Amino acid sequence: MNDSFRPPGGRYPRVLSIAGSDSGGGAGIQADLKTLSALGCYGMTAITAITAQNTVGVRAIHGVPSDMVKAQIQAVVEDIGADAVKIGMLHSPEIVKVVAWAIDHYQLTQVVLDPVMVATSGDRLIAQETVQVLVQELFPRATVVTPNLDEAALLLARDIRGVEALDQAASDLLALGARAVLLKGGHLPGDQVVDVLAQSAGARQRLQSARIASRNVHGTGCTLSSAIAAYLALGLPLPQAVEQARAYILAAIAAGAGVHTGHGHGPLNHGHAPVPLRILPAL
Repeated sequence: MNDSFRPPGGRYPRVLSIAGSDSGGGAGIQADLKTLSALGCYGMTAITAITAQNTVGVRAIHGVPSDMVKAQIQAVVEDIGADAVKIGMLHSPEIVKVVAWAIDHYQLTQVVLDPVMVATSGDRLIAQETVQVLVQELFPRATVVTPNLDEAALLLARDIRGVEALDQAASDLLALGARAVLLKGGHLPGDQVVDVLAQSAGARQRLQSARIASRNVHGTGCTLSSAIAAYLALGLPLPQAVEQARAYILAAIAAGAGVHTGHGHGPLNHGHAPVPLRILPAL
C-alpha cells in the first residue's frame, strides 16, 4: 500500500500465534485467536500442524512443512509486524529451527513459549527428538516458558510430586536455559491451584487460587499462554501480564464450567467478558 494512502491514527496490539490447529475449536490456534480477540488484541497465525481432534481426543496429526511455516511467519511479520509472539505446538526439529531463525532475523520480542507436548486427553503431541531441539533453540530466546506438570516432567525426566517440589522444578527448568518459567501446578491434587513464576534474575512469585470444579478444561494451556502474550503486547511487565492472564483464564473456566460441549473435556468460555479491539499509539 502506498504510504500516501495510509490512514492516520494508531495501530492494533499485534500478537502472532505459531501453533497447531484444533479442529474441535477448544485449543491451539482457535483458542489463541479467541483469547486474543477477547482481550482486545489483533491475532495473526502461522499454523504448524493440522490435527483431527475433539473433546475426547486426538485422532490424527498432519504436520505443515517447515518451509510453509516459514512463509507464513515471513508474510505476517514483514507486512504487519508483531508486538508479541505465542509459540505452541511444534512437531518437528525443522520447525523449531525455523521459529528460532524468525525470532533472531526479525528481532521478535515478548515471546511466550508454551511447550505443548501432551493434550488434555493425554495424547502425546510431540516427538521425543523434538524436545531436545526445542530446549536448545527456544528456551534461551523466549521471554517466558509455560509448562504444565506433565510437560515439566518430560523436560526434567522426573515426576513432580506435591506443591513443595514446584520451586526446585522451576529452578531446574531455568537451568535448561530459560529466562523465566511459569510452572503450572494445576495437575496436582488439592483444593488450591499453585503456580510458580521464576525468573533467572532471581525474582520468584507464587500464584495461588481456589480450584474451580469443571470438566471443561480443554485448551487451558493454550489460552493462558495467549493471554500472557496479549498482556505483554499491551505493555504490561511479565509479572503483571501473568497475573492478569491468570485472572482471565480463571474467569473463563468458571464461566464455562456448566456448559455441555461434546462428550469429553469441553472448552473454556473465552468470550465471557470481551473488550473492544484496543488501539495503541502509532509507531
